[in-house]
This record gives sequence, C-alpha cells and structure tokens, in this order.
Amino acid sequence: MASDDHHHRDPPVDLNENGDSPNHKKQKLSLITDAEIRSEFSHHDPSIARINNGSFGSCPKTVIAAQNQWQLKYLKQPDAFYFNHLQPSILRSRTVIKDLINADHVDEVSIVDNATTAASIVLQQTGRAFSEGRYDKDDAAVMLHYAYGAVKMSMQAYVTRAGGRVIEVQLPFPVTCNDEIIAEFRKALERGKSGGHKVRLAVIDHITSMPHVVIPLKELVKICRDEGVDQIFVDAAHAIGSTNVDMKEIGADFYTSNLHKWFFCPPSVAFLYCRKSDKMLDLHHPVVTHVYGNGLAIESAWIGTRDYSAQLVVPEVVEFVNRFEGGIDGIRTRNHEKVVAMGEMLAKAWGTNLGSPPEMCSSMVMVGLPPRLGISCDSDAMKLRTHLRECFGVEVPIYYRAPKDGDPVTGYARISHQVYNVVDEYYSFRDAVNKLVNDGVTCAVLSC
Repeated sequence: MASDDHHHRDPPVDLNENGDSPNHKKQKLSLITDAEIRSEFSHHDPSIARINNGSFGSCPKTVIAAQNQWQLKYLKQPDAFYFNHLQPSILRSRTVIKDLINADHVDEVSIVDNATTAASIVLQQTGRAFSEGRYDKDDAAVMLHYAYGAVKMSMQAYVTRAGGRVIEVQLPFPVTCNDEIIAEFRKALERGKSGGHKVRLAVIDHITSMPHVVIPLKELVKICRDEGVDQIFVDAAHAIGSTNVDMKEIGADFYTSNLHKWFFCPPSVAFLYCRKSDKMLDLHHPVVTHVYGNGLAIESAWIGTRDYSAQLVVPEVVEFVNRFEGGIDGIRTRNHEKVVAMGEMLAKAWGTNLGSPPEMCSSMVMVGLPPRLGISCDSDAMKLRTHLRECFGVEVPIYYRAPKDGDPVTGYARISHQVYNVVDEYYSFRDAVNKLVNDGVTCAVLSC
C-alpha cells in the first residue's frame, strides 16, 4: 500500500459511529431444501464419509462464489481494492460479528486468520508483562491440560520463557459432570497462588478439541473473578456455530473463535474479542506493519499483501445460515441432537460409551471404540484413522486414552455432525469398525 492514509479514512456513510448499518434492508430468503443443501456441498468428495467437520469446517458453494467475486475484484484493480474497498468491507464483517457475539462495540472485535493467531496476540501481551517486570517472576498462568497443542506451545514460547509459571488443570476423561472440571480448576488456581504469587492469566477452552468436551465456561470465569485472576482468555476455536456465544454473559477479557469451523466461512478467518480496557492498548498483531500502534483491529486488518477474501464474506455467510429454520441457533440445535443420536447408535453397536453426557457435547461427540482394536498409543490411533480413510472411505479423528480404573476402552472416535451429513455416513463408520473386529484386525498389524 502506498499510503497510511487509507487506514484512517472515515467508515462508509451507511455505517454509523458504532459500525452499524441501520438503513440496510435484508433480503427475505426462503428456507433451504434438502436438495439445495446437497448442491451447496456437492464439491465434497462423494467417496468419503466426512464426519470430521470439527477439524477444518466446510464452506457452501454460494459463499465460495462470493469469495471468488472478492478475489476477482482485487485482481481486476488492486489499488482501487486496497484504497476503496478493503477496510470498509472488513469493518462490515466486524460489525456482523459484533452482533453475532453480543459485544458492546465494534472496536472490541478484530479479525485474524485463526484462533492460533489470536492466542499468540494475547500470550505475547502476557509475556511482555513478565519481561518488563509488571508481573513478578513465578507468577502463574493457568490452562487446561486438554488445551490445543499450538496454545500449549505458545504458552511455552511467550510465558514460560519470560519467567512465568504455567499450571495445567488436570481434567478427567471420560467426564461425567461439570463439577469434576470445576473442582480440578479450583485446585490449579490454588497451586498458582501458592507462595504468595498471583495468577495473571487463565486460558480456558470453551470447547476442548481432543477429547471433545463443552467446558462450564461461565462458572470458571466467575471463579477466576472471585479469585482475583488478572485476565481471562477463552480459546473457543470450535464455538461459534456450535454453541451459544454471548460476550456479555461470558464476561471474559479475551475470546476467540474460528469462523471456518462451524460457521461456514472459507479458510481461514477468526475473530478476537477484546473487552474494552486500558490493556487493549498493549495488544498487537504478531505481524508488524506501518499501521502498528493504531489499535489491534486496524493492525489485524492490514498485514501486508495477501488474500483477505475469507474475511469479507461474513455477511454472505449470515445470509446462508438464515436460510435454515432458526438460523444458526437452529442449525446448532439440530446438529447437537443428531450427533448425540449417532454417537449413541455407535456406542450401542460396539458395546461402549460416550466420553461425556450429551449436555456436555456440542456438534461433536466422543464415542468409545471396541477394545479388541488394540489401541495402545497415539501412533495406533493415527494408524487406525489412516486405515479407515484409505480402506473404508471414513474420515474421523481417533483419540488414545491410557487405560485406567479397569476400563478397557482406550480409543475414542470424535464424530461431528454438520448440515451436509447423512445417517449412512455413520453407518459406514459402524460397519467398518465391525468388520475390523470381526476379522480380528488390531492396530498392531496395521501399517503406518
């Protein structure tokens, strides 16, 4: 870009000072039919039972078409795109997200590539506080044992290296109730405060990835406030589109969720909510450009020449989800009901159990696999996943859990349900596992 002035232009005239567009009239769309759903996702490989929406999400054709229009708009005249269209369009997407998550102001919403980027932004701020002496050495940051691997590594890179202690909340799995999680979280906070130290940051998953469990988030946030934790960051990579997300109800300082997992955006786009406070001034995008210091939302909206189109189609995604009965709330309710039903069907077929009660699941469920498969380590889980994909056309993540308390189930499958899924895909998974068991195949004989 040739000038910084582009980043300081006033918002377009149809947006008020809060980023709203009160005069915009939405087109009335008819409810989507089953045939139209199949058409929207007809680009999916028909030979694969794709019951793993949780890993990478899915994007319908109409949204892909809208993205292509933005890409062509850029390629047609890049200068006009960057100077006249990019920033107002990102602001429009941020405004839509503000309304989706019930934030107070559009300034609290930044758009970033993914939840991993958002975690780096927050944890770098914490690391600077330790490095600059604003936090005492050996003050603590607390996170769940089942935090996403990239977040754990970011904790090591930014917090531990700067002198902070990182304490992991040991969570049970399978889990039977929220009280088990709450009790372990309280223990971790006590360890963080031992020796007169303070807990400076709590990193809490809204929905853990592997194993999958919906965390009692509001309860944990309240505990943090009661115990004097300085800041709360919620890693909610799977949340938007699969569970209720309301910033006023949750009350965290920071909250991030991907929009390409369960909200039908193309990869990759996520939001980072930062509750308005003086500490917002010390949040910065990891990619430093000439707009550094203009606020995180502006910094995030320009990180050099790249494809921004995924960030610009959020309004079109809202139009897509509103074609379903009940909009996104209706979608997530139906996905939850269907994935629980499929999980219970599989558990009954294999004589196993779910990894948590249905009320602690979202649009994913952990289902115990037959012990006779012989899953004895993480590599066994990966070998089984690869075998299911290559030999049976089933795509599903497998989780290894070390045996304990005499429970013979050591492998769990994480199944997802999205609007494009059909029951035959889960039957294919059931039948594939039954065939392996009946044929006496174990992970020990599977090739890598």
